[in-house]
Amino acid sequence: MGPLQGVKIVELAGIGPGPFAGMLLSDMGADVVRIDRSQQVNPSTFDKPNLEPLYRGRRSIGVDLKHPDGVELVLSLVEQADALVEGYRPGVTERLGLGPDVCLARNPRLVYGRMTGWGQEGPMAQAAGHDINYIAIAGALAHFGRAGGKPTPPINLVGDFGGGGMFMAFGVVCAVLEAQKSAKGQVIDVAMVDGAAILMTMMWGLTKIGFWNEELGTNVLDTGAPFYDTYET
Repeated sequence: MGPLQGVKIVELAGIGPGPFAGMLLSDMGADVVRIDRSQQVNPSTFDKPNLEPLYRGRRSIGVDLKHPDGVELVLSLVEQADALVEGYRPGVTERLGLGPDVCLARNPRLVYGRMTGWGQEGPMAQAAGHDINYIAIAGALAHFGRAGGKPTPPINLVGDFGGGGMFMAFGVVCAVLEAQKSAKGQVIDVAMVDGAAILMTMMWGLTKIGFWNEELGTNVLDTGAPFYDTYET
């Protein structure tokens, strides 16, 4: 049960922010079917039980996406789905035969959600990257740490999960609502570098009015104030 009850979503399995988006959608009641690599659903070879919490609440099927029958199986699910979400590198789903054009041709109402670090196009689209790279370029990393020290990565919460997975889930829900009115699907392009920059909106506003500065550890929320710090008790 939940507000997304009746919404059907196909999730092309990935790591980190992709499963996180699928988890959020499933938690809200969506019927999410995760497409795993066929070898990963074999109990004798599945070796990532530590990731299982991100996989909760949805069914999984193992599919060989390099075989035409496997691709056709996914497309048959797409025909009945409200949305598809994927977190592969730009161009990967196109090469598999599961790109937006193919999927929307099979289901014009489909919301096609895709997530990358740098976006589908642009000078860095094909560059390798991780959460720490995205939040550094976005200007967020520079604000985590103490005065006189160097920036400290806030694990991978800001880029992967906040700037990526949560924006993917939000964008998909918005597009599904729109498709219910227009009967037309669309492509949701989530770039984690953009999401991380958006999460910094308040800080950029505070900087504009002189209430935040670039000197690490001197602001009200970055341990620069005695009431916003940690103490041994």
